[in-house]
Amino acid sequence: MEAYLDNAATTRVFPEVRDIMLQVMEKDFGNPSSRHTKGIEAEGYVTKAVQQIAGTLKCQPKEIILTSGGTESNNMALIGTALANQRAGKHVITTRIEHASIHEPFGRLEQMGYEAQYLPVDHNGHLQPEVLEEAVREDTLLVSVMMVNNEMGAVEDIKKLVAVAKQKNPNVIFHVDAIQAYGKYKIVPKRLGIDLMSVSGHKIHGPKGSGFLYVRDGVKISPIILGGGQQRGMRSGTENVPAIAGLGEAVRLIYQQHSEKVERLYALKQRLIDGLTAMEGVSINGINGLSLTETAPHIVSASFDGIKSEVMLHALAQEGVYVSSGSACSSNHPDLSGTLKAIGVEDRLLDSTLRFSFSVLSTEEEVDHALEAVAKVLPQLRRFVKK
Repeated sequence: MEAYLDNAATTRVFPEVRDIMLQVMEKDFGNPSSRHTKGIEAEGYVTKAVQQIAGTLKCQPKEIILTSGGTESNNMALIGTALANQRAGKHVITTRIEHASIHEPFGRLEQMGYEAQYLPVDHNGHLQPEVLEEAVREDTLLVSVMMVNNEMGAVEDIKKLVAVAKQKNPNVIFHVDAIQAYGKYKIVPKRLGIDLMSVSGHKIHGPKGSGFLYVRDGVKISPIILGGGQQRGMRSGTENVPAIAGLGEAVRLIYQQHSEKVERLYALKQRLIDGLTAMEGVSINGINGLSLTETAPHIVSASFDGIKSEVMLHALAQEGVYVSSGSACSSNHPDLSGTLKAIGVEDRLLDSTLRFSFSVLSTEEEVDHALEAVAKVLPQLRRFVKK
């Protein structure tokens, strides 16, 4: 059998998502900007998806901008904020464990004359509120912190971080990368004080190339894609209606019986951790002194002492087990994980770590197959290394 345990990289679309996308591509294929019946039908799919998204966030539909996914949403949030608020301050803050789609735009902001500050985290990947409080200044324009780390599943206390940042400087704009959090947690941005929030569709069984950015009403950002003025001028270009319709359906489905879904994910996570830690030379990252529910329900970062992660990954793939050696979006870059370095993982384990990640479609049988595969290949690889 196969065990697909790389769901933090991407998920399989729900059958209902596939069906609505085929409907839009084959029958309701109009341009939503067209004023004839076909166009109005297409526009209806876009409107419905936005309403579905807004319903999960308890926000206004006008606070949602549809995008091509998490990377675009993050770029729009960071660069769009900088362009729209150039006189408000030139200091921007993030952490050392953010995704490349945050770090790279921060690099661009530095090229634009902004001062970027990258804050350290503790051994579990948490940004401590006092560290952020000390960093925030009068000229701090923006703070960006991911809610769930994509490599090890650390969960940040966003509400507390927002509170300390805005107590120090009420004008700070707070952005949250919720790409690994949305669908796993019920997130109401206004209750948490979030100004901007990025989400990607293909992490929640929606299509690749779909996502959205939440922009709190009253927050100023400038568009970074210009053209025909779609989405109130905030994101020009003909809307990808099939993907948007699929995203809306995925959003609807992922939050049905949500508590039961999350409880089941934690059970799978515990099953995997119990099996892995029973093996010699295997350690779990980012859970030191924490209860399981203080970490994300779907991500396990495991280090295999003495075995290169790429070697282990390919050995498991031959057994039909599919995992990741880090962030899939950075798989073409061979650098060792900055996240693992930031939490103090020993140097000898930096290149010996794999990420296992679940979805609501994952099964106990997949976890058991993965554990059997690890138990099989680990001693074989260690014997090879010793030779």
